[in-house]
Amino acid sequence: MKNQTKNNTKLPSLALSLIPVGTLLTAIVSVIITQGSEAALSVSHYILFGAAVLAAILALVFTGRTWKQLLQGLIKSAKQTMPAIPVLLSIATVSASWMMSGVVPTLIVYGLEILNPMLFLFLTCSICAIVSVLSGTSWTTIATIGVAFIGIGSVMGYEPGWIAGAIISGAYFGDKVSPLSDSTVLASTSCGVEMFTHIKYMMITTVPSMTISLLVFLAYGLFSSPQPMIEQHDIIVHLQSTFNISPWPLLIPLITCTLIIFRVKPLMTLIISTSLGIIGMFIFQPQIVASIDNNGFLAVIKVLFTSTSIDTGDEMLNSLVATGGMEGMMPTIYLVLCAMTFGGMLLGSGMIAAITKAFTRRLHSIRSIVTATVGSGLFFNACTGDQYLSIILGGNVYKKLYRDNGLETRLLSRTLEDSVSVTSVLIPWNSCGVTQATVLGVATLTYLPYCIFNYLSPIMSIIVAYIGYKIVRQPQEDSTAN
Repeated sequence: MKNQTKNNTKLPSLALSLIPVGTLLTAIVSVIITQGSEAALSVSHYILFGAAVLAAILALVFTGRTWKQLLQGLIKSAKQTMPAIPVLLSIATVSASWMMSGVVPTLIVYGLEILNPMLFLFLTCSICAIVSVLSGTSWTTIATIGVAFIGIGSVMGYEPGWIAGAIISGAYFGDKVSPLSDSTVLASTSCGVEMFTHIKYMMITTVPSMTISLLVFLAYGLFSSPQPMIEQHDIIVHLQSTFNISPWPLLIPLITCTLIIFRVKPLMTLIISTSLGIIGMFIFQPQIVASIDNNGFLAVIKVLFTSTSIDTGDEMLNSLVATGGMEGMMPTIYLVLCAMTFGGMLLGSGMIAAITKAFTRRLHSIRSIVTATVGSGLFFNACTGDQYLSIILGGNVYKKLYRDNGLETRLLSRTLEDSVSVTSVLIPWNSCGVTQATVLGVATLTYLPYCIFNYLSPIMSIIVAYIGYKIVRQPQEDSTAN
């Protein structure tokens, strides 16, 4: 007899539930193989929407689901996803205003003069980790100093994948362990674990993953010989002839860091940072404003809302200082909305519930349960397109299983962070993956192999489970406790 939900609607069969997921993955992989990873980004939203329509049709025709039930799933998905939209737009305006106010060019010039190229990747990862721990958000970290590091590393001759990998590894380390991080709070609360207990327990897998990552970035920097496309001196000369380079524009990131330290909400921090960038355009770079438009107001509108380019005298540098504004972020937003729709249809149709139930049915050993949790985290990230919804689903699906098997819920919260929070950025159509690819200008599949920390974390979670280090089964009578 088939499983039923509380309202007596049958869960779809496993075979039926796998059709939309299989269609999505097959279509995207086919595009990547035939047209390359860059093409996947431009068509992923069509594929996601088509898979969502397919899921809805299958649910309505074969499972007896109603449009109301599907809509409920969409609403649940939207509640987690829609708050990201204003953040995405704010990230776009921060990137544009910081570039045109001279913040990023100044950071590039000073970075080229100060940073040792051999230590660049190691320092990039370390600095991004520190900033992310203080801010509690990988998105803000990547949208600000991450953009500057992309420019510095590119001039030094490093491949974009390596630079983005170091930035993302550091940023997501901080996002994972910071008590100010939304994902950290959500993972602990959804599993009923005290937050600092959760953070302390995560260190068992997080510290080794980060240590190995830093050693890899250090080794690559020491033993590789990146070949810059243009001499660093020439880059500095071009930037200095285009922008007014001085310490004054650095007041903007300094104030932003102060806001982060005082725990101002990320969206408000981004809005204030954009405002400071706009003011900085007129104070520090009036010649840039005039080159965009003689009317200052129209110049600001163009920078914030449309693509803007500056002629620096070097073609490579022109592409580096070009900005997309909100217009450049719209494809990302379309993709996020389509991923939200696909995730909502899978939730409303009961297909995710059917797949996870089949997946967890025969799990009893510590190793199999943790491995399945890691696999489910990746699956949820791919299906829902949102890390927050994936964490909530993982907590709901596995909490009873962990308790029934006498496993501590802190093991569940740690495994969810290891498998969901840090891997969301590795999936091209996930909100995290598409956002960072857009902000950094590096395709998700290009930087994926170099995000050492992000894919070491789930692997380390499984390794620790197999070793059994600090993993205990609780007495059966205690398994229903918090």
